[in-house]
This record gives sequence, structure tokens and C-alpha cells, in this order.
Amino acid sequence: MKTLLGLGKALTALFWGVVLANLLSPFAQPFALLLHVAGALILLIHGLELLLFNARLSERGQPARERVQVMLFGIFHLLGLPQPQAQSLSVAPLEVEHA
Repeated sequence: MKTLLGLGKALTALFWGVVLANLLSPFAQPFALLLHVAGALILLIHGLELLLFNARLSERGQPARERVQVMLFGIFHLLGLPQPQAQSLSVAPLEVEHA
């Protein structure tokens, strides 16, 4: 799983590099427009992930760094985070009266 997450992060970094290169020196049409739309869509999705997982990221040691990584890598970073500790519910046992 760790290998797949690393590969996903590498491909995402490559994607952002291509989007940045397209911003600096636009590619031929229609590729430039498609990359602009794809970059904006992925940025919007990563922003939504940031909103949905904000509470989980706030609990981490360096929440600002975690948020930047979510904006860059999205779900590939979130899946690599350790699972939050489940809180156990303390329920008193039922008392049964015998007649």
C-alpha cells in the first residue's frame, strides 16, 4: 500500500509540474485549455478534501504542513495518515432483577 501511495504522490507531483509548465509557457490548443480546466478541477477537489478532513488534520503535530500536503497530493496523503484512535464508549452493564 505504501508503494502505491508513493507512486500516486509522484504522479500527482508530475501532474502539478505539467500544470505549472503550462501556466508559464502555454502548450498548443486545446491542450492548454484542458490542462487549465483539469488543474482547476483537481485544486477544487483537494480543497473539498481539506474541508472534510480538517478536524483530523488539526490533531496532527504540524497541521499547516499537513494541509499543504493535502492541497498538493489530496487523497494520497490522507490515506497515508494513521487512523484516528476510536473512543470507547463506557456503558454500564444492565442490572437484571430476578423475581
